[in-house]
Amino acid sequence: MSGRRLADQAYSGIVEYITSQKMSVGDRLPAETQLAEMFGISRTIVREALVRLASDGITEARRGSGSFVKNKPSDRLIAYTGNLSAALGTYEVRFVLETEAARLAAMRRSEHDMMNIEESMGRLRHALMTNAPAHHEDMELHRQIALATANPTFMIALDALREQVDKIMQAGVDISRSRSPDIIGAMLREHEAIVDAIRVRDADSAALAMRWHLAEGRKRLMP
Repeated sequence: MSGRRLADQAYSGIVEYITSQKMSVGDRLPAETQLAEMFGISRTIVREALVRLASDGITEARRGSGSFVKNKPSDRLIAYTGNLSAALGTYEVRFVLETEAARLAAMRRSEHDMMNIEESMGRLRHALMTNAPAHHEDMELHRQIALATANPTFMIALDALREQVDKIMQAGVDISRSRSPDIIGAMLREHEAIVDAIRVRDADSAALAMRWHLAEGRKRLMP
């Protein structure tokens, strides 16, 4: 079995351990050697899994002290994604890909592109406000922004992530709806900020708004 596959298993195993042991935020995980023995793998693989968990905001490493629980993924998130490592890992790519797509869309969009973005925003707003599933509308808005870059490679890259991003979007909407109604309002405002910046051709603001939206979206996936 490849190292990557083993790291995925270690990642999932550590998440399952956090859940099954009812660990709380701030609790210390077992040492790398203990985790390696627990899963029957090398410390190198455990270390890779912990690096990825930290990048996804689930754990944090403290020099000389080990790794601690930073956030606990909800049961709904795990149920939607299946492979939590792969799903959350898309954010690292999306931060680069979609932030730049929003920047270029603001610089290059045509009137026709803007009309499609506005229409997609309207459909997303309606879906979120009427308790419809909404993830298809969310994905379509992000696709229309990528199309507005006038660079087809952005669409190829985004479509390559589509399966995992779709799961994340489903989970994000479902988890957000289970909490305060204000969260759905925040989701809408984040999308509207992106669209507004593209409309007025403010490239820096569009990029910043997209990155903020993605960062906030990842936070909403945690309890």
